[in-house]
Amino acid sequence: MILASQRAAPLPPDERRAALIESTLSLVLAHGPDVSTRQIAQAAGVAEGTIFRVFATKDELVNAAVASAFDPSPLLRELAAIDRAAPLPVRLVAAVECLQQRTARVFRLIDALGCLGVTETDRDRRARSDQGVLIGQALVDLIGPGPDQLRCAPHEAARRLQLLTVAFSHPRFVADDPISPMEIVATLLDGIRLRPGHDALHPDSTNGEHPC
Repeated sequence: MILASQRAAPLPPDERRAALIESTLSLVLAHGPDVSTRQIAQAAGVAEGTIFRVFATKDELVNAAVASAFDPSPLLRELAAIDRAAPLPVRLVAAVECLQQRTARVFRLIDALGCLGVTETDRDRRARSDQGVLIGQALVDLIGPGPDQLRCAPHEAARRLQLLTVAFSHPRFVADDPISPMEIVATLLDGIRLRPGHDALHPDSTNGEHPC
């Protein structure tokens, strides 16, 4: 039982819904989808009955929590906040940091759900495709025209950045040793071949300069 002093202060309906979703997502990531409403209530600091004033069933809440992990809105806000006046390598490193966090969370969720994952409908697939378009466009906007810096169009640079980030960050590919955002960007911009006087894999050789 949750004591009154332990309960969260009353929140507007939208904020209460968001708090329940966030608490549920944390539990699902840690324990899988078979969490109880009692666990959720304790994590959110509310009475168990509060859940059912917001969600009709526990499954509805779990599904909403899973959907929130794929919501691109937080990522889009983070990408929009990156300083456009910064040099291209700096902008890209900041973008990869954001993409890596999302990638790690999404794949942790997929692993947590296992075979009990939410079935994807055609509508879900269309929504996921639309989300991918939004993220890709945000990266294109971040990269900018760059005709004097890139040998491919910005949309192709954005696509390659996303592919590299996923490949170099996926837990099943990299185990506990993901490639750093700086090295992902260095690989995108410079590859792995040494250039005269510059070793992208050894920051000490750059005399304090960014390895990109």
